[in-house]
Amino acid sequence: MKDTFVSYIRNLQDTITSKLEEIDGKSRFKEHLWNRPEGGGGRTRVIENGGVFEKGGVNISEVHGTLPKSMQDYFGVQEANFFACGLSLVLHPNNPMAPTVHANWRYFELYDSSGAIVTQWFGGGQDLTPYYLFEEDVIHFHTICKKACDAHNKEFYPKYKARCDEYFYNSHRNEARGIGGLFFDYCKETETMSMQDWYNFVTEVGNSFLEAYVPIIDKRKALPYTKAQKDWQEIRRGRYVEFNLVHDKGTLFGLKTNGRIESILMSLPPKVQWIYDHHPEAGSEEEKLINVLQNPREWV
Repeated sequence: MKDTFVSYIRNLQDTITSKLEEIDGKSRFKEHLWNRPEGGGGRTRVIENGGVFEKGGVNISEVHGTLPKSMQDYFGVQEANFFACGLSLVLHPNNPMAPTVHANWRYFELYDSSGAIVTQWFGGGQDLTPYYLFEEDVIHFHTICKKACDAHNKEFYPKYKARCDEYFYNSHRNEARGIGGLFFDYCKETETMSMQDWYNFVTEVGNSFLEAYVPIIDKRKALPYTKAQKDWQEIRRGRYVEFNLVHDKGTLFGLKTNGRIESILMSLPPKVQWIYDHHPEAGSEEEKLINVLQNPREWV
């Protein structure tokens, strides 16, 4: 399974970066191959200062070795070896009318002292972080997420949509990071779902990413905007940074397994503002977004 999924994410990275370069029209992804001293490595691709994307990364990693003590405690296991691989992407557009998007699809194996697999699981999802609320965009994104889920189990979309709303939440701000999407983790073999079934589901979601995001970025990338709207985007990006550094499990896992720092932190936007005690004007488009972030909705 690990070889199959590694092959999948390598091909998916190529597909996604090729399409994003076509959309951007100016910049291309720079590639960095890296090795992890304890085992494994990755292929980081970053685009910056583009015609459409101010900064973005589409990264894959395959790491293995002895599970660090901090992660042993986290998973509640004794000394063990592990393998983890995944594709993680974040795209920050120049235009504040266009949303930031994040996605991740991953696979994990844990071994006993003889090298036998003790447990294995899939995880992942995709979510949207707009700075201005275009409801048709949100509905489109969630419709594609639901379509991918429904192809496997009609219960998946409401379940993983709710988990996304719960996970991507800045509890110290009492607001969501964005308008959600899907989030699933610890997808293990059950009586009704084999690991192959989970692979089929996760790859269906991965394959749906471009269909979910490209129509939105195509529609919003060239809209006019003001300096005040750009300022608002950078203020909201601050909340994105706060989530990734305070709450995100993927960031924590990367830091505690001696991952490549530049790859782990590539999700952070290049320009951010923190304005003391900032509140949008009553009745403004900015306040409209905040109202949705504080009160998650059902979109489809």
